[in-house]
Amino acid sequence: MADGELSEFARVRLEAGLSLKEAASLVGVAERTARRYEEGETEPKKAVIIILQQYAEARRPDRDQPAFRFIDLFAGIGGLRVGFEAIGGKCVFTSEWDKYAAQTYARNFPEEEGHVFAGDIREYTKDDTALDMIPEHDVLLAGFPCQPFSIAGVSKKNALGRKHGFLDETQGTLFFDVAQIIKRHRPKAFLLENVKNLERHDKGRTFATIMKVLTEELGYQVTTRVVSSEPWVPQKRERIFIVGFREDTDFSFDELRLPPKPWPTLGDILEPADRVPEKYTLTPKLWQYLQDYKAKHNAKGNGFGYGLCGPDDVTRTLSARYYKDGSEVLVSRGKGKNPRRLTPAECARLMGFERGNRFWSIPVSDTQAYKQFGNAVVVPVVEAIAEIMEPYIRSAMARELTAGDKLQRDLYRGRRMVVNG
Repeated sequence: MADGELSEFARVRLEAGLSLKEAASLVGVAERTARRYEEGETEPKKAVIIILQQYAEARRPDRDQPAFRFIDLFAGIGGLRVGFEAIGGKCVFTSEWDKYAAQTYARNFPEEEGHVFAGDIREYTKDDTALDMIPEHDVLLAGFPCQPFSIAGVSKKNALGRKHGFLDETQGTLFFDVAQIIKRHRPKAFLLENVKNLERHDKGRTFATIMKVLTEELGYQVTTRVVSSEPWVPQKRERIFIVGFREDTDFSFDELRLPPKPWPTLGDILEPADRVPEKYTLTPKLWQYLQDYKAKHNAKGNGFGYGLCGPDDVTRTLSARYYKDGSEVLVSRGKGKNPRRLTPAECARLMGFERGNRFWSIPVSDTQAYKQFGNAVVVPVVEAIAEIMEPYIRSAMARELTAGDKLQRDLYRGRRMVVNG
């Protein structure tokens, strides 16, 4: 089995929507044996695969019916939604207050019957009546605003004498709006996303508060992991992902599978040089300013300055301020030539919105597009996390199956004798 390739057991298990523990129980083997099947260390009997395939077929939902319903809060341009639609979910509610991000979102996700598109989520958390206007859902997704907790955001607000973290009245308290929705609707699972610095903000007190609310006050089983995007896209972007399940599960980020090496480099997402308009090349004045700025800070012993990249490189983190000067990711055009910014289409690829056969429409100005991609999640990372959450979400959904469906599952579990025989 090639590095990063799923074993047949793992592939069929995921199709069946089963956790490793549930699959082991279904086919009648110890969990450690199932793990060896999963990792390709031991070849399972053919009967094991047949039972899993039959169970997957029996559990396969009507193509017209979603596997689960989810809501997309602080949605940006929809990166979280892409990942959870890929595992069979249907978005029934979206909240995004930026009109330009909403425009891009609407272009790429045509309106469906029953879907509600909201602006400011605070209009839906004012009281119980407002909360009940949010449709019932099984999974909650929220990339709640990160500026109050990011290193850059905190530094800027300190310099301006402004509050940050939970003291930021406009954004920092929005986590508690998420908590109110979870408390009212009790989704089976949630995925929250934020900047890596969330763990360290205010000496860890901010993160401790968030975890206390989610685990002690709301009663969810919560798992977190800082994940770098580098295995999926040529960008060093670390974000914290917080996964919660209403019921106890065996969910673990250890199941996250990284793509096989070699990992992508900048050259994989760049347009041919002759197709890039001249407007993306830095002016002599701006290029000189950035060089002088970097030299000044280098002399002081710090690393502030631009990031110049070639086709074999991996970039720094793309930020929402990229439209200002493009300094964090400048593309080299060769010796003696001024570097250039990424085009919006290249940003779409750098963030994984355009990938393989997936096209991403950009109906807004370059300035707005840069802000949107800088604020977005890296889509393939979300897809990978959604994939490992899927069996646990489906397991939670299965608890609400009819008695007949449960009986069918018991029937398949009873076929363990085929394996043991």
